[in-house]
This record gives sequence, C-alpha cells and structure tokens, in this order.
Amino acid sequence: MPRLAGWHRPLLFFTAAMGVLAVVCAVGLVADDRVLVGAPIWHKPLKFSISFVLYGLTLAWMHSLLTRGRRTSWWAGTVIVAAGVVEMAVIVGQVVRGKRSHFNQETAFDSMLFQIMGSTIVVLWLAALLLAVLLFRQPLADRATAWAIRLGSVVGLAGLAVGFLMVRPTPEQLAVADSPAIGAHSVGVPDGGPHLPVTGWAATGGDLRVAHFVGMHALQALPLLALVLVYAATRVPRLRDATVRLRLVWVGASGWTGLFALVTWQALRGQALTRPDGLTLAAAGVLVAAVAAGIVVTLTRSAKPSRVSAPEVVG
Repeated sequence: MPRLAGWHRPLLFFTAAMGVLAVVCAVGLVADDRVLVGAPIWHKPLKFSISFVLYGLTLAWMHSLLTRGRRTSWWAGTVIVAAGVVEMAVIVGQVVRGKRSHFNQETAFDSMLFQIMGSTIVVLWLAALLLAVLLFRQPLADRATAWAIRLGSVVGLAGLAVGFLMVRPTPEQLAVADSPAIGAHSVGVPDGGPHLPVTGWAATGGDLRVAHFVGMHALQALPLLALVLVYAATRVPRLRDATVRLRLVWVGASGWTGLFALVTWQALRGQALTRPDGLTLAAAGVLVAAVAAGIVVTLTRSAKPSRVSAPEVVG
C-alpha cells in the first residue's frame, strides 16, 4: 500500500465531505418524516454519499499507484470531484425543496436540474475512463494486482454506464403527454412501489440499480481479491506462483462480470432480484459452476509452487 501522501488529495477531501454528509443524511432519516416516491426523503442522498465515499477513496488509492501520467490522473480525479459535488448539491437541494432529483420533469427548473445531473455523470464517466486508460498503461510489481485494478476499472465503467439506461422513458410515460417524470430505476413496475429494505430496490419488478451497484463495486471487489491472494501467498505455497494468482484474478473477474451481466439481464426482463424465475436460476447455476471449475482447474493444473515469496504491491 502506498503512503497516504501519494493519494489524490481532492478525492480524499471529497471522501471526507461525503462521510460527513452521510452522517447528516442519517440524522435526516430520523428527524425528517417526509416520504418521497415511496421512500424516506433522505434515503437517496444517504445512499449516494456512502457510494461516493467508497468510490472516491478507491480512485484516490488507484491514483497513488501511478508513476506515469500522474498529472493527467490528478486532473481526471479533480474533474470527478467537481462532478460529484454538483451531483450531490442537486440531490440534497431537491431534498430540501421536497422534490425528487432524478427523472423530474414537473417544472422547467426541475428539468434543468436533472439535465445538469445527466451532464455531470457523462463528464464523470469520461474522466473515469481516462483514469482507467492510465491504469492499463501502469506496470505494477504484482501482475495479479495490476490486472485486478484494470479489470475492476472496466467493469466499474460498465456499471456506471447502466445509469444511462435509466433515463429512457417508460411505455407508461410515453403514453402520457407532458409526463412529470422521464425515466425510472424500475422496469415493469413504477418507481416507489414495494421495495427491499435498506437498498430500496424494487421488490416486485426489475431494478437497474442492482446492476449499477454490482458493476461499480467491481472497483473494490477485484483489487481486494488480488490483495487477499497476495497476503494468502505467505501461508499457501501454491499461491506463491504469480501465474496462479493472475489466473485466479481472471477467474474472479470473469465471475463478477458474469454476475453483472446476469443481474442486468434480470432487471431488463422486469424481474425482481429476490424473485428469479427458472431461467435466471439456471443461468446463475451455470455461472457458479463455471467459476468453481475455473478455480479448480487453476489450482490443479498449476506447476509446483515457487519458493519465491509473493511480491508486494508498489506504486
């Protein structure tokens, strides 16, 4: 792990600010009993602030690993901070007004705010893409960790892009002139209906936020897998082989990508996460079997373990 001094400072400040905002939103959940689109009004900014804490901290760490293109990475990270600040300002501002921030077309002002949010997400996505390109060009001492970061960035970009699917008008909205909302999180059911606890995901229909969540958190899951393998190599001789760790990372990345594709497909079919049909269960079974087979093949076909200890991750 690189020293904290090498991390992206604007992203660290942004992460700290989002942590404070998360506390404020948690207080709002208790003190403010207003409900908006079927959920406590402070639920959305709470989820967004927590998500930005994880996202900002991860990108700040990834910046610290770069020895090439650090200036470009700094600007990309700073653009992400600016986009995130605008995004949260609109979300919190609309909560204060008692209005929904996403998909809101009730007035010209609400529509303008949502268009601003859409623009900031496009800018954020492009900046994240630039950072991913820099990470692909950056060599690291441990190949498994390098590829975990790269693949996590790619799947994370795909997860972020799921948000663009949410802005499509639903058939019900198209059937109404001057619909007050354009776009939705849910598929097959209206937003604000029965939902799962904590997450707020639709309980009776599809919800694209599931895929959004799974895809974006590849940014944390895959690097964590690589780091666990590096430290496990000190106790498991087979994992001292860098090639074995690299193959396991590829298996893990393939499994996570498959899960992302599965929940995206499930949501687009209007199916709730907790109510999979036989076809979804069969696909999930194939995915689990494929990942398990990949792990077994990797561990059994590997050469004799090397006596060289696992390298440390360096930036």
